[in-house]
Amino acid sequence: MTYLLMSLPFVGAGAVVFLAGAVNARRRGSARRYVSTWAATTTALLILTAVFDNVMMAAGFFDYGAEEISGVRFGLMPLEDFLYPFAGALLLAGTWQLLGGVGGRKERTDA
Repeated sequence: MTYLLMSLPFVGAGAVVFLAGAVNARRRGSARRYVSTWAATTTALLILTAVFDNVMMAAGFFDYGAEEISGVRFGLMPLEDFLYPFAGALLLAGTWQLLGGVGGRKERTDA
């Protein structure tokens, strides 16, 4: 089994939860904020993944077998390595939104 095939169920589950969160955010009127926050967070996470995975692979901490990856590499890391943080970002953003985190709090006014 390849890393791409192993990652697809997680990306799919993350996408479902993220879309449910998007529907919830749209209903609350915070869809733009929801998507822009997710995009900024995901971008930072993917940059950090690229940097640190390449450093760890260069140091010899781990590597992937050539038969389990697509062959497309970003530096030393296989392209599939980006699917893990991407799936996590989808899942966490959707879960946070559904639990009322993004756009779910009303400002409190004390008299």
